[in-house]
Amino acid sequence: MRKTVAAGLAVGMITALGLALPAAAATSVAQLSVLHAIPDTPVDVYVNGELTLDDFAPGDLAGPLELPAGAYEVAVTAPDAADASAPILGPATLTLAAGANYTAVAHLTEAGEPGLNLFTNDTAQTAPGQGRLTVRHTAAAPAVDVLAGGSPVITGLTNPNEAKLDLPAGTVSASVALAGTTDPVIGPADVAIQEGVNTIVYAWGSAEDGNLAIAAQTIGGLHSNPDGVPSGTAGYLAQQDASTTVLVSAGVVALAIAAAIGAGLVIRRRATVR
Repeated sequence: MRKTVAAGLAVGMITALGLALPAAAATSVAQLSVLHAIPDTPVDVYVNGELTLDDFAPGDLAGPLELPAGAYEVAVTAPDAADASAPILGPATLTLAAGANYTAVAHLTEAGEPGLNLFTNDTAQTAPGQGRLTVRHTAAAPAVDVLAGGSPVITGLTNPNEAKLDLPAGTVSASVALAGTTDPVIGPADVAIQEGVNTIVYAWGSAEDGNLAIAAQTIGGLHSNPDGVPSGTAGYLAQQDASTTVLVSAGVVALAIAAAIGAGLVIRRRATVR
């Protein structure tokens, strides 16, 4: 029976590792979310050899979970595998630093092979009236071009790169196309930027198989208010209702870069954990 995702991650990891986290340990822990972005492939997730997530479905985001800083061996297997001896991915060592916020993403490489990336989420404070937008290319697809008014404004965002920027809170419309084309594959769409929130958007799936999708994760509390709590949502674009479309629309990818014109786009490549 499938576990509730967030609860399964928290209980499973703590049980598997034999950990208890007192409140005083907050400065020595990291926060970890996990996104399953391999299409059509439910999986089991093992941490340090113990089953942690059972029947983890594509598009699901688990966490965030507070874990003691340190190294964790993660393996992704076919569902209902007897153990982690024949993983689809891994085993890979994820090293978490105290005080950092991470998302581990099981996804397809540009060539269509399973891959595992550990992204560090930017939780630096935003200026009053601004929010942050992070875009991550984790799809089996070539480079992405962003279109504004039908013309490319940014080219070459590739798997597994990310782009991030801080923007004034508000709504922007944009679209995205595969590199070298002007025919949008997603969008155009209006996307909301929220004050004090890092909206992290993942393009995932396979262009060749026609199942490209968007997942979104939000991390709040980045303005001067210290009480914000990181949170996350994810899923197929087709499954989102109208109230969440602004977060998961593929137009967010376009927005991230189109709005970066004059805002100073920063692209940072994250090393793939293999």
